[in-house]
Amino acid sequence: MGEVRGRVPLGNRPVFDTADLDEARERVAGVFCPHRLELAGDVSRLAARLNSVQLGAVRVNYLDYGADVRIEPGELGSFFLVQIPLAGSSLIRCGGQEIVSTPRLASLPSPSEHLDMRWAAGCPQLIVKFDRSAVEGALERMLGEPLDRPIVFGLGMDMTTGWARAWKAMADLIVGEAEHDDGLAAQPLAVAHLENAMLSSLITGQPSNYLARLSAPQPPALPKVVRRAMEYVDGHAHLPLTTDEIAGAVAVSGRSLQEGFRRHLGLTPMTYLRDVRLGRVHDDLVAGDPARCTVTGVAARWGFPHQGRFAALYRARYGQAPSRTLRDG
Repeated sequence: MGEVRGRVPLGNRPVFDTADLDEARERVAGVFCPHRLELAGDVSRLAARLNSVQLGAVRVNYLDYGADVRIEPGELGSFFLVQIPLAGSSLIRCGGQEIVSTPRLASLPSPSEHLDMRWAAGCPQLIVKFDRSAVEGALERMLGEPLDRPIVFGLGMDMTTGWARAWKAMADLIVGEAEHDDGLAAQPLAVAHLENAMLSSLITGQPSNYLARLSAPQPPALPKVVRRAMEYVDGHAHLPLTTDEIAGAVAVSGRSLQEGFRRHLGLTPMTYLRDVRLGRVHDDLVAGDPARCTVTGVAARWGFPHQGRFAALYRARYGQAPSRTLRDG
């Protein structure tokens, strides 16, 4: 998602729009962290703009300076960033890594490493910010054990790969929905579903100093543990569950639970959760009043933000469109 005929992402969520360097530095610091900000070219070209929205544990931002700037936050400390240029390029140095970031190569600086950047004029960026505790907590749940060192990602995130394209599509969906007050931003479970998917795919898709451990084989969970996990899902399907949260509830690692579900049920924990939620949607549609209830609203409430995909899943399971279930009861 980029600028379209003068329209920029999150235009309804402005933080500031200024030609004053000191104001830009102060206002950006309020959303991210204190940093060094210097103009590297024509002062008259500065036209800084920040739009931003917080959705659960994720903050999505549109930031443009209009001019050549140097940005040096040092160590980010408490958060991770995925910075995606919508046009142009930027030079990113973090720790011992250096890349030229473009729309095809996003940057993912790690908060324990020193960050120094040069953004060229004409390089607006979509920036997705995750709390460090959320990323590390998700990784610990996947591993089933505490981290023994900070996670350091590869600085360059190749946006042409399949998983990264899907990741960008999820970020674009959050941005698009945040531009409408009655969109998914008003559905906490759907937002949490997207957040969890973005976190897990980032951790398992992007190279890091933990990727080898994540890829190592794990013994499968025993049948009785799988049954306990199923019971946990049945009782908590209304919550924004992840595989690793379910695994933690039954005291195994996420990878062990994945293998246990695959071996004993032939599906994944998330597929089982999806099937349970489909059943809850069906029950709500059967009991719903068509004059006051909508398929979109019920689906979003149970964590199905993609209407086309949801309708296909529902039809495959129940043999009819969800709208017919609502209409006929």
